[in-house]
Amino acid sequence: MNNIHVSINESKTRLAGRHDHPLLSLSDEDLALVSELVLQSGSLKGLAEVYGVSYPTIRARLDRVIDRLQLAMQGRRPDPLREFLADLIERGHMNVDTARRIASLADERVNQAKGDA
Repeated sequence: MNNIHVSINESKTRLAGRHDHPLLSLSDEDLALVSELVLQSGSLKGLAEVYGVSYPTIRARLDRVIDRLQLAMQGRRPDPLREFLADLIERGHMNVDTARRIASLADERVNQAKGDA
């Protein structure tokens, strides 16, 4: 039972074994959220109640986990700036519009640097 081979039709995801599983690239905190979501039968309302936060907060946290998992499945790492901004939003230290503007400015700088090279 050590060898796992999963093939998902649409995304054509293939996993050779447990050590290659994209879920294992998630933090312990993210894995706990995913586990609790499964235990709550996929209910975001139930998950929000367990974590003692609002539905929009748990939706935002789950969206971040989904993004991280998608990147892991593509063999990519999360952008540290966007991770930091998302954390500030989640903790209530920054609003979404400000974070989007910062990310946009950072993207402009990167694109400008590529154009100068």
